[in-house]
Amino acid sequence: MSENLKSQYCYSEVITLLEQKGIELYGNHFKILETDYPIIFKLIAYFLKDEPTCFQHGINLNKGLLLTGPIGCGKTSLMNLIKYLAPTEQKFFLKPCRDISFEFIQDGYQIIHKYSNGNLDQSGPRSYCFDDLGTENNLKYFGNECNVMAEILLSRYDLFISKKLKTHITTNLSASEIETHYGNRVRSRLRQMVNLIAFEKSAQDKR
Repeated sequence: MSENLKSQYCYSEVITLLEQKGIELYGNHFKILETDYPIIFKLIAYFLKDEPTCFQHGINLNKGLLLTGPIGCGKTSLMNLIKYLAPTEQKFFLKPCRDISFEFIQDGYQIIHKYSNGNLDQSGPRSYCFDDLGTENNLKYFGNECNVMAEILLSRYDLFISKKLKTHITTNLSASEIETHYGNRVRSRLRQMVNLIAFEKSAQDKR
């Protein structure tokens, strides 16, 4: 970490802990590459609520995260690991968008409610990381086509405004591709809801 970045946290120690957790979850081959440190430092700063570092990187702690990058660069693994750093009030559930689309085929429009306002058996709305936005398809339920994730994201925007509920997202899509898939309204809402953290397009495929 650059010397001029003054922080109360030792980021190299946190990366060592994350790497150990990664080995535990993914096997002995797991390694955090130095080329990814700039991204990981931002994620660590966000979840440790390291205000000076977040301020330096233009990260707003009141918003969620949109982690973008090419296929195979490790976005899902990183969000899976980083959730172990999150304090209780920042805990989130990682949910693949494709799984949500399959649930929609099965159960219909109540799935949109489930990922927006929560189920009856939950105490209230949950924080989610919607993983791999763009891999789900527009689906038909009894003949009606629905862009499930667009509906969920618009509902969660309302919760963000009314209850400060955060939403995190990983995606391979660029901002313009998000607009093509989900419309201008979703793109403009996301600007207000999330901080963009982006891997370089040349980021190594780690699969």
